[in-house]
Amino acid sequence: MRKHVLLYGLLGGLLIAGLKLIEYRWLVVEHSVEIYGALVAAVFAAVGIWLGLRLTRPKESVVVREILVEASATFTRDERKLESLGITPRELEILELIALGLSNREIAERVNVSENTVKTHSSRVFMKLGARRRTQAVQLGKDLRLIP
Repeated sequence: MRKHVLLYGLLGGLLIAGLKLIEYRWLVVEHSVEIYGALVAAVFAAVGIWLGLRLTRPKESVVVREILVEASATFTRDERKLESLGITPRELEILELIALGLSNREIAERVNVSENTVKTHSSRVFMKLGARRRTQAVQLGKDLRLIP
């Protein structure tokens, strides 16, 4: 008896599920325009919210503080290291101006040479110090006690 009740219950459940599926399909067919309209509205709302948040986001600001560091008054240049590297006085002057943070154009104006000459001197300094960037050349110059 239990088997019959379970079997009829299972078949009745499958029949009800099938009928609901058919009803759902008819519902989708009858209201397909409304369903598509709702989906398009939801997509546009999501894109609008995302774009609004993106455009009205506060811009990040970078705060730079300058810290004054007193250079030691007893700086002595390592002349032997300067000679062993073969750095000329003009190249040393260019390295000191690079350490001040000047651009090639500003250095050229300050020492009355062309910008290409500054580039040549700085590339020779980089080569002699084994540096690839201006900041690396300045740090090596300070480490080797060539500049204060």
